[in-house]
Amino acid sequence: MLDTLIAFAGHWLGGMRIDVTRYVIFSVGVWLTLWVVLAAPLASRKIRENRPPARQLLTEFVVSIRSIMIFSTVGLLTFGLFRAGLLPGPYIARSWGPVWFWTSLVLMIVAHDAWFYWTHRLIHDRRLFRIFHRRHHRSNNPSPFTAYSFDLGEAFINGVFVPLWMILVPTQWPVVSLFMLHQIVRNTIGHSGYELFPARKDGRPLIPWLTTVTHHDLHHAQAGWNYGLYFTWWDKLMGTEHPEYLKRFADVTGRKDRKLETTSSPSPA
Repeated sequence: MLDTLIAFAGHWLGGMRIDVTRYVIFSVGVWLTLWVVLAAPLASRKIRENRPPARQLLTEFVVSIRSIMIFSTVGLLTFGLFRAGLLPGPYIARSWGPVWFWTSLVLMIVAHDAWFYWTHRLIHDRRLFRIFHRRHHRSNNPSPFTAYSFDLGEAFINGVFVPLWMILVPTQWPVVSLFMLHQIVRNTIGHSGYELFPARKDGRPLIPWLTTVTHHDLHHAQAGWNYGLYFTWWDKLMGTEHPEYLKRFADVTGRKDRKLETTSSPSPA
């Protein structure tokens, strides 16, 4: 019994260490890179003129660590099943070879986007919002530290996806690690406040089926639109894409070009 408790405690602490490390590296890294080092050259890509106060950033960081504690606790489910020999998926997935390795990663990302969209819409219901999602929207002007700034219920909803996926779909553990890496990269960038995605000449996103920073920033500014996490297709299909999204994206990505045109235009005689 004691050995089992020690094993579970060790797994919980190990999961905490890995997730906290990922969160700190990317939240601090994105903040330091965009908000400090490249703030001047990327000024035209800043979505909003003002910045959130330091107190908000600190609160987001502390709440995000709390969310990671919940993720690690929920993760004990898969650890317990695997330890008991009731989770054969990782072994099955390994026997299916490298093609399934990468296929399962893509499928996991696509499935997580669907999970996020529909659970996200659910907790925006007025009867659930205050309990499940209010904390995240207190960051009306988000920052990279907003990534995991969740209420307890929302942290559980986000954390339970991986155990459910592992139970239902044969997936190797390294695939889960790559999935988590992709998730935190997209999450911190999506809350960064700087539009980093490229635009076409007509001002539309170069890759229209990927959510941009403007896409999610609009959700924080005006809740009720843009529920997607990685892809835009659910919002397009369900009619929940912000009606001014493409215009806002074009405005942000076209600022530098307009400034150059103004600077280079000849002075009137």
